[in-house]
Amino acid sequence: MTATASESDTQLINSFDGFAQQVDYSLMKSLAIDPEASADGDDHVPRQVFSGHYVPVTPTPIRESEYVAHSQELFAELGLSNVLATDAQFQSLFSGDSSVASGPMHPYGWATGYALSIYGTEYVQQCPFGTGNGYGDGRAISIFEGVFDGKRWEMQLKGGGPTPYCRGADGRAVLRSSVREFLAQELMHALGVPTSRSLTLYMSRAETVRRPWYSENSRSFDPDIMVNNPAAISTRVAPSFLRVGQLELFARRARSEAHPEAMNELRMLVEHLIARNYQGEIDPSLPFEDQIVELARLFRGRLTALVANWIRVGYCQGNFNSDNCAAGGFTLDYGPFGFCELFDLRFQPWTGGGEHFCFFNQPSAAEVNYQMFWKSLKPLLAHDTEAEAKLDEVRDGFGDAMADAINAMWASKLGLATPDPELANELLGLMLSSKLDYTIFFRRLSDIPDDIDALKESFYSESSEQLDAKWSEWLKRWRAVLKSQGDLSQASASMKQANPAITWREWLIAPAYNQAAKGDSTLINELQQVFSNPYQEPPTELSRYDQLKPREFFNAGGVSHYSCSS
Repeated sequence: MTATASESDTQLINSFDGFAQQVDYSLMKSLAIDPEASADGDDHVPRQVFSGHYVPVTPTPIRESEYVAHSQELFAELGLSNVLATDAQFQSLFSGDSSVASGPMHPYGWATGYALSIYGTEYVQQCPFGTGNGYGDGRAISIFEGVFDGKRWEMQLKGGGPTPYCRGADGRAVLRSSVREFLAQELMHALGVPTSRSLTLYMSRAETVRRPWYSENSRSFDPDIMVNNPAAISTRVAPSFLRVGQLELFARRARSEAHPEAMNELRMLVEHLIARNYQGEIDPSLPFEDQIVELARLFRGRLTALVANWIRVGYCQGNFNSDNCAAGGFTLDYGPFGFCELFDLRFQPWTGGGEHFCFFNQPSAAEVNYQMFWKSLKPLLAHDTEAEAKLDEVRDGFGDAMADAINAMWASKLGLATPDPELANELLGLMLSSKLDYTIFFRRLSDIPDDIDALKESFYSESSEQLDAKWSEWLKRWRAVLKSQGDLSQASASMKQANPAITWREWLIAPAYNQAAKGDSTLINELQQVFSNPYQEPPTELSRYDQLKPREFFNAGGVSHYSCSS
C-alpha cells in the first residue's frame, strides 16, 4: 500500500498543520506530572519516579527514517489523507522527532509508570531499584492525543528511545517485532477482536540494534546467535493506554501511604480511566463509589468477552501479565503473541511464557488480572462498606461470567442457537486426537459436511477407522441439532462470520520482515490486503495463506517459537 492521494481524500486532513489542530491532551490536563520531571522532556536515564502519573519525555528519532507501511483503514477512520504518511513533518514526528511539533502541540511526549503482577503475585524485581518506582514505559512514548470525528485517540511510539523507565535498555524496537505488531493489530481489528490499532511503520537502515535471535534453520529453543536488526518505530493507537498495572502501582502507593497525595492520585487515575474508556456507559452523576462498582462490572464484561474472542480466532497473548492487560478491555502489547495452527490446548509460542499463559489458560490468567484490578479499586471504597460489598460481588461473579462468554463463543463457532458445552467438549477431544489445524478445521466445518472427508483437509496426520467412526457419530448429532434450529444454510453463513478463512501463520510473516529489511515492502502490503478481509476466502493467487503449516517449520526457532528479543 502506498501513501498516495485519491479523489476521496479531498475532504480529509492532508497537511501536518491540519493534523496538529486535532490535538487535545486530556491525560496531561487531568493527571499529575512527576514533580521531579524536567521541563523540556530531556529525561532518558533510568531513575525512580515516586509520584505523579506521567513523565514528559522527548522521543529519540531513528536516523534516516524510511516509510514502510501505514494503515489506510485507520487513516480513513481518523479522517487523514494517505499523503500524510509520507509528509515530511508527519513522518518525522512518527519516526521520533518531536521537534517538528507545530501549533498547539507540545514538543515532547510522555511515558507512564506501572506495576507488574504475574498470576496475582506482586513483583518489584524487574525494577532496577527494587522498589517498583522504575518500572513502566521503557520504550513506549505517547506523542499525540487528539479528537478525530468526535472520538479520542492516543498515539504511542513503540521503539521511540529510552525513558526514565527503560531500565538501562536502548529504548529501541527491531523491524521484525515492529512488522509483527503493525500487522497483528490490524488483523485483530478485522477479525472483530477489540485491540489497539496500527497507524504507521517507519524503519532505519542507517541505525541498527543488536539482539539475540535464531540462526537459519535453527532448532534451538532459545536464541543461539546475536544479530543486527534495522531499528524501527511503529505507532499504535488506542482510546487510551491505561493498564491494570497502572492502577496497581497507584493502589500499592495508596495502601502503603507512600506519599501524602497517594490516595488522591489513585482516585484521579480511576476518574481518568472512566472518562477515557467508559464515557457514556457510566453515569457521571452517580456517587463516585457507585461509579467504581459499575466500572468493575463493565470491565468484567469486556475482559471476559475479549478472552473468549481470543480463543475464537486462535490467538494466544503469550504474556498476559497485569501490565499487559488494558484497563479498557482490549488487546494490548503484541510482544510474544502467536496464533494456534496445530491445535494444542497448551499452545504457547513464547519461550518465556510457560503453561500458565498458554492458549487455553487465558481465561485463568484473565481472572487473576481481574483480581488485581479489583484489589486496586478497593482502597477507594475503604469507608463505604455497602459499595465495597457490591464490588466484591462483581469480582465473585467473574468465573461464571467467563464461563458464559466461553460457552457462547463455542456456540457461535458451531452455529448453535444456544450453548451445548457437552457437544463442544466432545469436539475438542476429537480435535486433539486428530492433530488438526485450528483455523482450517473450523472453516471447513462451517460448510456443515455430512462426513469426515472434507474435514481431513485440516488434519496433520492420518486418521484411523476408529477415530473416523467417532467423528461420524459426532457430526450426526451436531447436524441434528442444527436441523432442529432451521435452515442449515443460515447456520453455515453464521459460522463463517465466527470462523475466519485465514489466520496469522508465522512462517508466512517472517519472509515479510526479512524482505522489508532490504527496503522491499511487497509482502507487507500483500499481508495487509489478505488480513483486511480475514473472513473471505483468499483469491487463488494467494491460496498459500490457507494451507497447513509445512513440516520444516515445526520446532523451527523464530517461527514455531521465539523469545521476546524485540
